[in-house]
Amino acid sequence: MTTKLILTHEVTGLGEPGDVIEVKDGYARNYLVPRGLATTWTKGAEKQVAAIRGARSKRAIATAADAAAVRDKLEATTVRISARAGESGRLFGAVTTSDIAAAVSSAGGPTLDRRKIEVPAPIKTLGSFRVHVRLHADVSADLDVEVVPSA
Repeated sequence: MTTKLILTHEVTGLGEPGDVIEVKDGYARNYLVPRGLATTWTKGAEKQVAAIRGARSKRAIATAADAAAVRDKLEATTVRISARAGESGRLFGAVTTSDIAAAVSSAGGPTLDRRKIEVPAPIKTLGSFRVHVRLHADVSADLDVEVVPSA
């Protein structure tokens, strides 16, 4: 059996917020709905879909050409994030996607949506890391992040 849902957040491999999808009942009941990633589809939810799509279009980069320009700017820069660390270089906590988005903005880069930043493994040590940023449906960038100890 399948269930018809409306995505409220981006889910890799399924779609963007506002997309109407059909998935297996168990996936909907046990994963998507409890985590707030989707809501059940109803006839009255069409207004909600329109509102989600409108908000998404305001946040999104308009064209692939604009996204390519942003990609070139991001790949040319290295973002530095200072964090508290112990003697062995292990952080007290972790560097989050929100920290990365804020560091890019403060370095003079574009404003990024934290949900578009993909960190392959949690950043919990000092050093250099590479994160993936989805800018547009066809355009993505690899961003170099350097975590340095705070003074």
